[in-house]
Amino acid sequence: MTTTPGPAPEDVPEPVGRYEQITDLARLRAFMNPLRMRLYRLLYAEGQATASQLADQVDETPSLVSYHLRKLADHGFVTGAEGRGADGRERWWQVASEGGWGFRESDFADSPEGAAAVGAVTRGIFDTRVAQYRTYLDQKSAWGKEWSDASFSSEWMLDLTPAELAEMSDELEVLARRWRERGKAAKAAEGADGRADGGTAGRERVSVHLYGFPFRP
Repeated sequence: MTTTPGPAPEDVPEPVGRYEQITDLARLRAFMNPLRMRLYRLLYAEGQATASQLADQVDETPSLVSYHLRKLADHGFVTGAEGRGADGRERWWQVASEGGWGFRESDFADSPEGAAAVGAVTRGIFDTRVAQYRTYLDQKSAWGKEWSDASFSSEWMLDLTPAELAEMSDELEVLARRWRERGKAAKAAEGADGRADGGTAGRERVSVHLYGFPFRP
């Protein structure tokens, strides 16, 4: 959903449905609020939802959630869902782009405000991902053997240049988007319960976290 890419090599083609690149500081600062980050992630996963539905999941009031959704809409991250709420009842929301969004740290490194925003947003993304994985670990036994065996956490030690690391990032993005589209198509064909005729395991949302960064032991 979100990414912080490095510079892409010129010979690497742009992935289909690539994320929106944020270069405006005011837009990036919109995600310095951790609740907005949570709401965006939930809305991205749900597809469409009302402020009341999201409020139940984040344990906040619908009015507060509505306020933050409007702020995200002001910056072009979410929008009203077409064909929903036409009867004048509560508004339905959806993310503005299924490609998600990303940013390069170098685009904001020329000012203290930009560097602070990058640091706050990057740490907020990381904290959210860690909390999500901790929740899974705490609830792993409830998922059963099939899901616990299929789940993975892996680490590889590689020797790469910055250009090679950026190229690998693009390749992983293409792979992840292919599986996302495959899952969406299968879910639509299988029905609302995400279960194919005769299937033994239901379809669930799966979160995949990939990290790549230099280090010196």
